Amino acid sequence: MHSTFVNQIMSKNVLTLDKSVSLQEAAEKMRSLKVGCVVILDDKSPIGIITERDFVTKVAAEGRPLFTEISEVMSSPLITIDGEETIWEASELMKEKQIHKLPVKENDQIIGIVTTTDIVKISSVGSDSEMRRICDQILLRMKNE
Repeated sequence: MHSTFVNQIMSKNVLTLDKSVSLQEAAEKMRSLKVGCVVILDDKSPIGIITERDFVTKVAAEGRPLFTEISEVMSSPLITIDGEETIWEASELMKEKQIHKLPVKENDQIIGIVTTTDIVKISSVGSDSEMRRICDQILLRMKNE
């Protein structure tokens, strides 16, 4: 059976910033790079993530000042996946943890990110028979749960 691996579909365009950066600076960088999240670093080690959703739920909805450090609103600990894992494993982890962005880690460094959008794109590529095979696998796993 053919498997697709995380490192085959991940984006290598990952914005990383130090934990002391302000929310405003992070938002400006996200806008300029057209990305939906920032991986937060502490002395070059990834420790958390802040997403567009976090800006709505933890910043705007709570009225936080834009000079707040991103580390105050980041989601932590950072949930990551190895690039050699399959897309199915990434999907399962994202479903279990209820997240939409999953950084890809190698040797304690972030080398990419896979999102629910990436998974939907890869799922929609291919022939009808390939889609039927994927659907059959999903249904089989759901039966076994």
